[in-house]
Amino acid sequence: MLNILLAFIAALFLTAPAFAAEAPVVKAPAGTVKGQSLDGVDSFKNLPFAGPPTGQNRWKPPTAAPTWSGVRDATKFGPACIQPPSVVRSIYSEDLGAFSEDCLSLNIWRPANAAKAPVMVWIHGGSLVAGGARGGLYDGAALARRGVIVVTVNYRLGVLGYLAHPDLSAESPDGVSGNYGLLDQVAGLEWVKRNIAAFGGDPDNVTVAGESAGALSAMYLMASPRAKGLFHKAILQSAYMVTTPELRERRFGMDPAETNGKTLEAKLGVRGLVRLRAMEPNALTIQAAMAGYAPFGTIDGKVLPRQLVDAFDRGEQAPVPVLAGFNSGEIRTLRFLAPPPPASAEIYEAAIRRAYGPLADEFLRLYPSSDMGESILAYVRDSIYGWTAERLVAKQTALGQPGYLYLFDHGYPATQTAGIHAFHAVEIPYVFGIGDRFPTAWPKPPATAEETAFAETVAGHWASFIKDGAPGGGWAPYGQGRGYMAYEDTARPKTHLMPGMYELHEEVIARRRAVGTIPWNWNHGILSPPLPLKPSETR
Repeated sequence: MLNILLAFIAALFLTAPAFAAEAPVVKAPAGTVKGQSLDGVDSFKNLPFAGPPTGQNRWKPPTAAPTWSGVRDATKFGPACIQPPSVVRSIYSEDLGAFSEDCLSLNIWRPANAAKAPVMVWIHGGSLVAGGARGGLYDGAALARRGVIVVTVNYRLGVLGYLAHPDLSAESPDGVSGNYGLLDQVAGLEWVKRNIAAFGGDPDNVTVAGESAGALSAMYLMASPRAKGLFHKAILQSAYMVTTPELRERRFGMDPAETNGKTLEAKLGVRGLVRLRAMEPNALTIQAAMAGYAPFGTIDGKVLPRQLVDAFDRGEQAPVPVLAGFNSGEIRTLRFLAPPPPASAEIYEAAIRRAYGPLADEFLRLYPSSDMGESILAYVRDSIYGWTAERLVAKQTALGQPGYLYLFDHGYPATQTAGIHAFHAVEIPYVFGIGDRFPTAWPKPPATAEETAFAETVAGHWASFIKDGAPGGGWAPYGQGRGYMAYEDTARPKTHLMPGMYELHEEVIARRRAVGTIPWNWNHGILSPPLPLKPSETR
């Protein structure tokens, strides 16, 4: 009760009038910058970490970071990277300000008088299509008050960030193309390594973190030789270890990335790199999206040597502590990923038995026909996010690194009313300690002492992990009895998350991988193709 009372008093204190101090000035290797100071936190915005990826630099790796003379004003956010305008209002829609192709900048929040402070580099989500480093949910001030320097990074999105094409590969010294948005993230980490000490940060204690597509990006960074040594811990919230197109080879039912680029070129009716580079970037982005172009990383043998599943199986990923997890209601706001329930339980069970064969009994135990709607949401969630989260901590444990697993199952009246308990991304405000800067349609948590205490606990776990690689609070690493943290009405350490869930999906995915012609994700449950059988099962 005392903790709740103290948290409530702290919340009241944080609503007091803001105190602005003298503007901070930092002399960094990149140049001198002047930021803002407010309530014990200094912020520096719109710091360019690479040259403009425009004109002939479109679809090329990021160029050298610019330096400047004089004092750069760092009090206003820069533009977000080009992306389609939001035409459907959702709980995720927010005003990101201006968009520009010249967008490779980052933002920093630091504790005043920081000295060798731990650093978190945050990679925003948005399906590699949308989002930006200035999102209101990513305000780093509250984490900075916990002693963490927060860096948020823009990176190229959509067709501008991930297009592969044989002509682009031909002009590349490495003979590859695609992955430009990922290389932007690497460039941001390189800038941090060179410059963060000037801001009071420790370049030898950097945590890369992200949610959804940001967590996918963090996995790419863990698997990429280009990011080796640039970070020392990783946080992956709602990551998805999906099938990724390969540069020139058709594998796992996916066309080569270069073929996808040629197909898009034909759909756009614009031939040749000169004309493609001359296209107005907003029009290009919108037309590519309307043509069905979906951005992903490319397995090119250089930036991404192999599929993520293979890299982690081989132990080639970054040997760093990880904190990874997912939310119980992931699919409640992503229902386009889930098919509607069939007309009857009998149809559901028959479809599962056709698809899963010898694994059907276990599938139906975990996802029974007695509540098909909930079972469909659960198996889509688990085959994408649950399996990935547990696989991440299991593989890091096998490397001898600590892995901390969580399930975020926290709800409050507004989420219950909307039917989106523990929805995709709901944990982000708790991680960042955001109390009042939500997207317009975001269901707001109540301003109660209990909710404040819960938020303090979550942010405290993340801050502790960023500082020293252990979240504290009794949270045992996965290697100790398959421990995990259950975020419910409060945080509860538990063991053995959803017994059988990880094993089932690992077996399904292993069989699909072995065949090599079937995507191991996006085809779940009643939509699944027949499971490949082992020789002993065909007799």
